[in-house]
Amino acid sequence: MKTPYRDGTTHVIFEPLDVIARLAALVPKPRVNLARFHGVFAPNSKYRAGVTPAKRGGKNVDDAGEGADAPTASERRAAMTWSQRLKRVFNIDIETCPKCGGSVKIIACIEDPVVIDKILTHIDSKNIGEASPQLPNCRAPPQASLF
Repeated sequence: MKTPYRDGTTHVIFEPLDVIARLAALVPKPRVNLARFHGVFAPNSKYRAGVTPAKRGGKNVDDAGEGADAPTASERRAAMTWSQRLKRVFNIDIETCPKCGGSVKIIACIEDPVVIDKILTHIDSKNIGEASPQLPNCRAPPQASLF
């Protein structure tokens, strides 16, 4: 252990099945957000509002310290847009043009799988006439003579 327990315990010995059970408990469930916050950053921490930039979270410890420029309750609860979340989590900025650096206006968000399939099929049908460049192989072919 990094530091001994109060009673002087410095090592803990587990059976193999116990180790696997403890490791399996750490594996997240499918389709669950992998960002977990603990301590003051946990969603229900009473100190979260004091340490996060948006000042959102549990009850603020010193509510008397709020000034005139403090956001209203509705502003604190306002959710981020999906484009802001993409930029924050994955560093993907879809609001800026990658070629010229100008601002991009989002005009639609298509989520219907049928419509998405039609759009992709149409794009593929336009690209059939164009010759796609041949990419080199990623690795050398296996050489059986070496073994």
